Amino acid sequence: MSNIWHKIFTVLLLTLITQSAWSQVQNSNISPKINSPLSRFALGDFVPQYFSAAAGMGGLGAGWQDPYQLNILNPASLASLQSTAFEGGLYAKRSKLSSGSVEDVTWGGNLQYLSLGFPLRNAINQALDRKSNDWNAGMSVTLIPQTQVGYDIRLIDTLTPGVEISTNTLKGSGGTTKLRWGTGFRYEQLSVGAEVGFLFGNLINSRLVDFDSLAGSLNTEFQDEISFRGTSWTFGAQYAFLFKEGNKAGEKVPNGKRVVLGATLSNEADYTMEGTQFTRRYLTSVVSDTIFRDENITGKGVLPASYSLGVHFHDLNRLNIGVEYGATAWSNYRNELKDEQLLDNYYVAVGGEYIPNFNSYNHYWEKIRYRAGFRYGTDPRTLDGQQVEGYSVTLGLGFPVILPRQQVSFINTAVEIGRAGVDGVLEESFVRLNLGFTLNDNSWFFKRKFN
Repeated sequence: MSNIWHKIFTVLLLTLITQSAWSQVQNSNISPKINSPLSRFALGDFVPQYFSAAAGMGGLGAGWQDPYQLNILNPASLASLQSTAFEGGLYAKRSKLSSGSVEDVTWGGNLQYLSLGFPLRNAINQALDRKSNDWNAGMSVTLIPQTQVGYDIRLIDTLTPGVEISTNTLKGSGGTTKLRWGTGFRYEQLSVGAEVGFLFGNLINSRLVDFDSLAGSLNTEFQDEISFRGTSWTFGAQYAFLFKEGNKAGEKVPNGKRVVLGATLSNEADYTMEGTQFTRRYLTSVVSDTIFRDENITGKGVLPASYSLGVHFHDLNRLNIGVEYGATAWSNYRNELKDEQLLDNYYVAVGGEYIPNFNSYNHYWEKIRYRAGFRYGTDPRTLDGQQVEGYSVTLGLGFPVILPRQQVSFINTAVEIGRAGVDGVLEESFVRLNLGFTLNDNSWFFKRKFN
C-alpha cells in the first residue's frame, strides 16, 4: 500500500509543480496548448468538472450515485461508495473555429483529472458481521483543472489613421487548477456532504503590435501575468425514495428501484491575485526600450455562487436515468486587475446508463454500461453583445475489468460532439474524446479475524 501512496503523491506533486512553475516569457515564446479566442476573457475556458463516466451521460452529477465510481460534483454522493476508487482521466479535443469565411482546425489534449475516494466503512465487514447498512461515510481528494487559457490570434489592422497596415498578435497561456477535498455522510436514505476547494494558477496575456508599413519601426508588446489563490466551499445533499413491494410474508421490502433527488450549493468565494504588467519596444531580438514595468501588483476578486438540482431514477444494476439543472451568478464576478463584465449562465442536462445484465458470466457485452446524454447551456462571456451558448450530444461506454479477488474496475470512454459560440461572429464545432480509468479496491479498512 505504501508504494501505491508514494506513486500517487509523486504524480500529484509533479502536476502541482508543473501548474505553478512560471516565468516571464516573450510573445514569440508563448506556446498555447489550445487555440480558443474566448479564453482571453475572465479566467479562460471552463474545464468540465465531471469524470469520464458522467461525461457519457451529459455530465450529470447532482443526483447521481454509484458504489464503485466517484462523483465529485455532489460531495453527498461520496457516502454511497462501497469500494475505494482511484480515478484518472485523459482527453483529446478537435475544434473547428469559424468566423465569417475564415476557418481554423485545432487539436488539444492532456491529463484531465486525478482523484482518490474511499468509504469509511468496509462493505465486506458489514456483510460478514450481518450488520445493517443504515449509515456510511466517504471521502475523496481530487486534482483537476478549473479553467484553461490558450489562444494565438493574428489581426490585420488597416483602419488606424497614419498607418497603412499593422498586425496585432494576441497570445495567451495558462489556467487555474483546483485541489478538492470532500466528504459525505449517509444515514438511511439521506446523504449530506461538503467540499473545500483550493484554487491556484497563472495566466499570461500578451499583445504584440507590429507596424508593417513603417520601415524600421519598433514592435510594441503589452503583457500581463497574474497568479491566483482562493478557497471555495460546496455543500450537497441527496435523498433516495425507495420503491417497495410485498414479499411472501406480506412485508413491504425494497425492490431495487428508487428515485434520488440531489442538490448542490457553492458559496461566493474571495480570491487574491499577484501580477506583473509591462510594456516594451524592440527591433527583432534586440530590446530597445522598456516603457513600463510594475511588479508585485496585488488585488482581490470574487468567484460567483452556483447551485444545481437533479433527479435520477435507478433500477438496481440495470437502468439509471437523470435530468439536471444548474446556474451560476457570474454577474457577481470581480477581478481588480482585469475588469470584465460577465453574465449569469445556466445549463440543462439529461442522460442515462443501461446495463443489459450486470451478473452475466457468458456474454461480456451484456455487462458493459451503455451511456448517452444531451447538454445545453449558456456561457458567461459575450461576443459582439450576444451571450455565448452551446450544446453537446454525448455517448459513452463503461467496460468492467475483473481483477484478483473478483474486484471490478472500469475503463470508461465517452465522446462529446457539440457546438458553441455566437452565430455569424465566432462558432466552434468540436469533438471531445474522454478516456478514464477507475481502479477499485475493497480491502481498505477491512478487519481481518482469526479463529
